This record gives sequence, C-alpha cells and structure tokens, in this order.
Amino acid sequence: MTTAAPLTPAEVAALPAMPTALQAFAALNIGETLGYDLIKQGQFPIEVIRFGRAFRVRKAELLAYLGLSQLVAAEVQSAAATTSDAPGVQPGASVEQPAHTSK
Repeated sequence: MTTAAPLTPAEVAALPAMPTALQAFAALNIGETLGYDLIKQGQFPIEVIRFGRAFRVRKAELLAYLGLSQLVAAEVQSAAATTSDAPGVQPGASVEQPAHTSK
C-alpha cells in the first residue's frame, strides 16, 4: 500500500484542472488502495472520469468537497487586484492605430 504525503491547501489549489486519482487521494489524505477501492465501488466522494486506464477528477469538485472553493476564489481576486495596479495601459485609454503608408 502506497500513501502519498497529504497535500496542503496551497498545493491542492495549485493542482491542474483535471488532477490524477493519485493527486486526489493525496488531497483527501487517503491511501491508494482505499482510493481505488472507493472508485471501484462507486463510493468515491466526487465524480471520477476515466480516460482509458487513467482516472481523473475535476479540480473544482475536489476544491468544493474540501471546502477550499472560497479560499481559491479569494486568492484569484487578490491576484487580479494586484495585477490591476501594475504599470502599463490604463483602462479606457485610447489605442493608437499605426499610420498606413502607401508604397
């Protein structure tokens, strides 16, 4: 039986959109044997999608099940707020069009 180290909320938030079953097991702090048994019995707490022999879950469902949806949403809003303060083009600024030259 292989048990991966449990993931922190930040690590769960950094998972790809479709984490592997093993990543989901680590996020849920369950072992590989139990995880696959739950999938086989149809008792895994979130929907599992099968691609050939690979099992994936939706990150959004994993976050919701773990109660981390709000945490991730807050991080996204915070990141958006900090990037809007970045120097560069101001919202509503006019866009200059290049002058057309004829040959």
